[in-house]
Amino acid sequence: MNTDLIKLFDSDEDAVRRVLADTLQGADDGELFIEHGQSESLSFDNGRLKGGSFNTDQGFGLRAVAGEAVGYAHAGELSLSALKRASDAVGAVTRGYSGSYAAAPQGTNKKLYGDENPIGEPSFEAKVALLSEIDAYLRGKDAKVRQVSASIAASWQVVDILRADGHRMHDVRPMTRLNISVVVGDGDRQESGSYGVGGRRGFGDFIAADNWRHGADEALRQALVNLEAIDAPAGTMDVVLSSGWPGVMLHEAVGHGLEGDFNRKKTSAFAGLLGSQVAAKGVTVVDDGTIESRRGSLTIDDEGTPSAYNVLIDDGKLVGYMQDRQNARLMGMKPTGNGRRESYAHVPMPRMTNTYMLSGGKTPDEIIASVKKGIYAVSFGGGQVDITSGKFVFGCTEAYLIEDGKIGAPVKGAMLIGNGPEAMQRISMIGNDMKLDTGMGNCGKGGQWVPVGVGQPHLRMNDMTVGGTRA
Repeated sequence: MNTDLIKLFDSDEDAVRRVLADTLQGADDGELFIEHGQSESLSFDNGRLKGGSFNTDQGFGLRAVAGEAVGYAHAGELSLSALKRASDAVGAVTRGYSGSYAAAPQGTNKKLYGDENPIGEPSFEAKVALLSEIDAYLRGKDAKVRQVSASIAASWQVVDILRADGHRMHDVRPMTRLNISVVVGDGDRQESGSYGVGGRRGFGDFIAADNWRHGADEALRQALVNLEAIDAPAGTMDVVLSSGWPGVMLHEAVGHGLEGDFNRKKTSAFAGLLGSQVAAKGVTVVDDGTIESRRGSLTIDDEGTPSAYNVLIDDGKLVGYMQDRQNARLMGMKPTGNGRRESYAHVPMPRMTNTYMLSGGKTPDEIIASVKKGIYAVSFGGGQVDITSGKFVFGCTEAYLIEDGKIGAPVKGAMLIGNGPEAMQRISMIGNDMKLDTGMGNCGKGGQWVPVGVGQPHLRMNDMTVGGTRA
């Protein structure tokens, strides 16, 4: 298709721009966000194709910003009449208000991913055959396998962002993902394991035989480990977090608290702490939207600001927040390329991209050997966080006892309980093996979901509260 989305309107570009200019007269900021998106997903369960969907959607969102107020309207119809109706609604926010329209975002010539639409390659038939092969492979690996679920998904998003000052930005965003989960059983007991991989590129390497088999083996290995797991102990103990996906705890317990809107409104546990020591020495946390082809990366955010490498915590000191344009202006700061929205039907807000902790100087073996009695958390499932207090609870999907510096029996039911800012002070050792997750993260905020990345090296955290099922 033609990726010039303005040409999809039933009117010429000049007419669209006149409506936009009239709408944003007197506003501090705002834009017309136009989107065309396609998505496809297939799921295979219990030896058969269980679900399949293909969706095409397009529309626009019109926004005017006046101080702390936002006027927003959207429509799934790319017509001048729909735009004028949206303008009537959005324009109400600037009546009686006289602002100074903000300067346009700085441009960028850097592209972090290609324009290709990944939905058509491989074919529908080849994708179904792949899912069937994954199912057969896992069932043939171990007699304990009772259920296999596999899914494959792709999307292709084209966005145009028009501003009242004539500035226009364009981005084409591919995305693919493969997920595998397996349930194993022994008698009445059943346990599960899972693996996911994805990014902003075609399926390519993700579905190469060696790679999907590695993912299937990992899901099965985790399930079999959990089948042998004993009940997790409860109490206060040292915890070692593995590298990679366990960075999801950093994302939730710390990352959300460093988003600009929560700090401007002083509802974050980190509000007012810029320049303060909020983590142990040696802890450096960044949000980096500039990593090529990563799930959380963006060439430009959904306001047109180029994504950036943003240092949030430097050697334990809070040095920055993640900002969209509105909150940055209201806080006297610069936008950081973190203005994101789920779709044209949603208002942008400060959101993470790829958030991770930088490496330290310890090897994973050194960190584990330093713990006399504790828990080694290799993977996490769901968690809950209260942004205002910083309190969090995270469930481990793969964890082990550590006894006298050695990894012991696997445990089930382990929960990490704590407070984000306080937990950051409990980090006593940082590994030299920072790793990003495999590309499976989604983040929810304010009813919107966006793809993200997480990562960290191995970490030791002292005297953490662990919830379990035995004392």
